[in-house]
Amino acid sequence: MPPASADLATTWAFLEEGVDHIMTKLQTGVSYSKYMSLYTVAYNYCTSSRMHNTTTDTVGQGSRTGANLMGSDLYNNLIRYFITHLKLLKDQSDSLQDEALLRYYASEWDRYTTGANYINRLFTYLNRHWVKRERDEGRKGVYPVYTLALVQWKSNFFLHVQSKHTKLAGAILRLIERQRNGETIDQGLVKKVVDSFVSLGLDESDINKASLDVYREHLETPFLDATEKYYEQESEAFLAESSVSDYLKKAEERLKEEEDRVDRYLNTDTRKQLVSKCEHVLIRQHSDLMWESFQSLLDFDKDEDLQRMYALLSRIPEGLEPLRKKFEEHVKKAGLAAVAKLLGEGSEGADSLDPKAYVDALLEVHRKNSDTVTRSFRGEAGFVASLDKACREFVNRNSATGSSTTKSPELLAKHADMLLRKNNKMAEEEDLEGALNRVMVLFKYIEDKDVFQTFYATKLSKRLIHGVSASDESEASMISKLKEACGFEYTNKLQRMFTDMSLSKDLTDQFKERMANHEDMDINFSIMVLGTNFWPLSAPNNDFIIPPEILPTYDRFSKYYQTKHSGRKLTWLWNYSKNELRTNYLNQKYILMTSSYQMSVLLQYNKHDTLSLEELITATAISKDILTQVLTLLVKAKVLINEETDQYDLNPNFKSKKIRVNLNQPIKAEVKAESSEVLKTVDEDRKYVIQATIVRIMKARKTMKNQPLIQEVISQISQRFAPKIPDIKKAIDTLLEKEYIERVDGTRDTFAYVA
Repeated sequence: MPPASADLATTWAFLEEGVDHIMTKLQTGVSYSKYMSLYTVAYNYCTSSRMHNTTTDTVGQGSRTGANLMGSDLYNNLIRYFITHLKLLKDQSDSLQDEALLRYYASEWDRYTTGANYINRLFTYLNRHWVKRERDEGRKGVYPVYTLALVQWKSNFFLHVQSKHTKLAGAILRLIERQRNGETIDQGLVKKVVDSFVSLGLDESDINKASLDVYREHLETPFLDATEKYYEQESEAFLAESSVSDYLKKAEERLKEEEDRVDRYLNTDTRKQLVSKCEHVLIRQHSDLMWESFQSLLDFDKDEDLQRMYALLSRIPEGLEPLRKKFEEHVKKAGLAAVAKLLGEGSEGADSLDPKAYVDALLEVHRKNSDTVTRSFRGEAGFVASLDKACREFVNRNSATGSSTTKSPELLAKHADMLLRKNNKMAEEEDLEGALNRVMVLFKYIEDKDVFQTFYATKLSKRLIHGVSASDESEASMISKLKEACGFEYTNKLQRMFTDMSLSKDLTDQFKERMANHEDMDINFSIMVLGTNFWPLSAPNNDFIIPPEILPTYDRFSKYYQTKHSGRKLTWLWNYSKNELRTNYLNQKYILMTSSYQMSVLLQYNKHDTLSLEELITATAISKDILTQVLTLLVKAKVLINEETDQYDLNPNFKSKKIRVNLNQPIKAEVKAESSEVLKTVDEDRKYVIQATIVRIMKARKTMKNQPLIQEVISQISQRFAPKIPDIKKAIDTLLEKEYIERVDGTRDTFAYVA
């Protein structure tokens, strides 16, 4: 070991021998004492001149202390050593190609960087003092020893190999291509070489910061270009001889492979650009073909292929929009076809359409396509919107509805009515709650919700009056669903109907208690007193003579009610009342369940065996057309016999298998009247809703032009029904007449609110 005062030649000779051993023969080991003596010599040399404190001037160095100069001597000798060492590697690599070159490069890189690490530690003092000060003073090209080793490797070996037709990167790219073609390659080898590209990047402003310059320039850019070319050729060739379904699988696999490639041996920074490049080549360039084949995948329910197509096209901007449009059209066609098929099966056409069959057909189309949205399109909001739009279209406008917007809400309300009635087979067969939820699925799409509401209220009133509700729980459940969908106001009347029913029950009980001590009260009697504003019931427009048999009860109740609620007017709805009559003229006693009109006819036969139509009209005061229908039902049931024109006899040989005989069938006039009555009510209600909305808007805005006012009315009301513009204009005219609003002077189309 040279003494502390030895000169540069002696010192470097000793150090060079040690450095070379570490750089080339490290596998044979270095003893601790040898390593320490090398460290000491380097340390002594760097610090020796400080003790002598000599000052020398060297050309180009200016006035510096000896320590600085000696640091620079050691540093320059290290550079010369690295250049010489790397020349040997360069010469040996010239004859190598592809994988052999990569193996040689990787093993030498390993040996070189390991050695450089040890040498970096040997020259710790040089790094800590001389290099640091030089860098602090802004000298370019001075680095800590390990970084210096990398800089030398790059300029004296790496760039030399790369400059010959990018031999190194080319070898990596050829290996990657072989892997893409299905061959197995040494991924560890590729990773080692790629990592060296990353390590060689140097940020001059901060050498501790990683820099990807070398990696980007020498590997990433050519790799991305090669990827683009490879997949352009492959996808063209693949599609030329395979189906789109197979291509979707292939594209999906390839995208996954490329993402895995980044994880295995590329730098993570490459992921974004690589994926974007692959998406462009594999998806964007063939998106037209995918869009075209989407329809056939839908038609044949190719779930897996749809999932793949969705997953691929969702990766590119605007990739899904054409699919959403096609899907909307597909659902709409399916809905219209389902209704057309239903009409084709029934001979009578839209008027006699079975509400259950109609609702089931619409629901089936919704269910099937809703499943597709959930399964194949992951419930994506755009597809949900397309489904909703298409359903809204075919639910409100199809071959059953024609130009009428009220048909669907009417059929849906009738279907709900069937579900909520007693003896409904469906309620027994399956879960009624589930069936009501399905009604709400379609209700969501109904545009004229007010039509549904009015039909529903009419049907509910009949269920409550005739006591045929399946259960109070189901009724309440349905009302709460409607309330949730449309708000309190929508169901207010429906809830009031239930309140009236329970009040009526209490009223009947109280009346019975009061009359218990009257001996002539042998008639069982229950009453429903219903608020005119909440019940969609119309009073009979024909006269009616109350039979003497029930007159005392009628009078007593009327008086009793007046004492409880003076000032209230009772209107008796004979057309909705029901009665039970016992037969006393036959061997077998029957109970006949009748309407009030049938009762008043049959009670006439207590005093006569035969009566003419005219006599019955005089006795009951029922109009001729209704009485004729009532008599027809009684003749059909064989209670009366009609052998001569307009002459009706009591049938003394009446027989029935049942003891309780239900004669109370609806008469046609009532059924038809119901639908037109409902629609008349809806039209009336709409006028007031539009007027009230206009007043509300004008009160808030004070003045408004005609067009924006119409738009605002439409947007506020469209939740309940789709208002027609002529109706809105009519409402504006009405309000101008009633002086709720006025025209602003000097303008034709601006209105002001009149406070």
